[in-house]
Amino acid sequence: MSTLPGTAATPTPLPSGSPLVVRTHAIPDPGALLELLPHTEPAELVSWVRHGEGLVGWGRAATFEVSGPDRFALADQWWRDVVTHAVVRDEVRQPGSGPVVFGSLPFADDSTEQGLMVVPEVVVGRRADRWWVTTIGHDSHLPPIPSLGPSVPGDAPADVRFTDGALTPGDWKRAVSKAVERISRGELDKVVLARDLRVQADAPIDPRWLLRQLAERYDRTWTFAVGGLVGATPELLVRRDQGLVLSRVLAGTIRRSGDDARDLALAASLARSSKDLEEHEYAVRSVAEALAPHCSSVNVPETPFVLHLSNVMHLATDIAGVAADHATSLALAASLHPTAAVGGTPADVAVPLIGELEGMDRGRYAGPVGWMDASGDGEWGIALRCGRFDQADPSAMRLFAGCGIVAGSDPEAEAAEAEAKFLPMRDALTAT
Repeated sequence: MSTLPGTAATPTPLPSGSPLVVRTHAIPDPGALLELLPHTEPAELVSWVRHGEGLVGWGRAATFEVSGPDRFALADQWWRDVVTHAVVRDEVRQPGSGPVVFGSLPFADDSTEQGLMVVPEVVVGRRADRWWVTTIGHDSHLPPIPSLGPSVPGDAPADVRFTDGALTPGDWKRAVSKAVERISRGELDKVVLARDLRVQADAPIDPRWLLRQLAERYDRTWTFAVGGLVGATPELLVRRDQGLVLSRVLAGTIRRSGDDARDLALAASLARSSKDLEEHEYAVRSVAEALAPHCSSVNVPETPFVLHLSNVMHLATDIAGVAADHATSLALAASLHPTAAVGGTPADVAVPLIGELEGMDRGRYAGPVGWMDASGDGEWGIALRCGRFDQADPSAMRLFAGCGIVAGSDPEAEAAEAEAKFLPMRDALTAT
């Protein structure tokens, strides 16, 4: 496939006339998925794990880089082309077995950062009590079935330092004030503003350390890694699983106190908060409206529940539907992105305002991240609570956190919320 003008799409050249060869075998329980990852460069590892289930992988059998407004459609078509010509022997036939691609795409149409679709050479999967390993290559290079077992754990990052990113805390609070002014003038209902932090350690940071720390501390999230972007997202943008579609919407946040009785009171106040309920309603409505054309029925609960995470609590709603067309999980993700939970309402006003006020290119932060198999089934989250490795310096990263701004937002409270959302990555980087 050649690069298309204006799309910055770059596939890995496949050997002429040599399709991908894919072999999936059932295996006995080899141990915790994240402990199987070998020591290698951050960009070589992929992960999508929750409650010990999911997929991990390493190596690169094929990749596709893409950006621009057509990035979702181009990535989806590239994957369809790959699987159409692949030679597959799948003895497991579960969602996530056979050919699998992991992806991470930029938030904005005009981002200078490339999105990435990567087909690993080795994928290990677990679903309930079933385990499998998939090897992917070409006739000229077929990776052997690996000997699986726990890898040597990486060391904790050494002497980690955090510094301001694009904006200082004071500048970011002023940006929040400007957003509230624009909302008060009736230009829009909501906008999500993000901050970044710079990370520098004295030695290369082992991504396996971060993944294990995140999975242990935040077991209700999806622990992900694609192309050097690592994090633990609580927000499932969309899952497509044998005809069923699910999206988890989070909007409205309060920081936990560390005291169980106090946290119950805080959860009750969150569930009654008019500001947070308004923010949540915008996000739920945007998702339900985007899924409706692709589903024969969509179920939207009348009221949200409070999702308790280790550091914060969110208002959450699970929206379910029955697929009515052949849209892949990535195509569904494209129809949803950007949701009001990471962009704002209306999106055509909020997204340009983000570019005006944040002072940075989000890159793949707040964009879809996840995986898809040959049938189009898969899971895509929103890349939140995450950090991106510096390609030139594996001891450096950028962390990201964002907050939904509505008419009742207070800059000081939003700054405190952003700090709470940095905690998963900060704690993982400084754990000993």
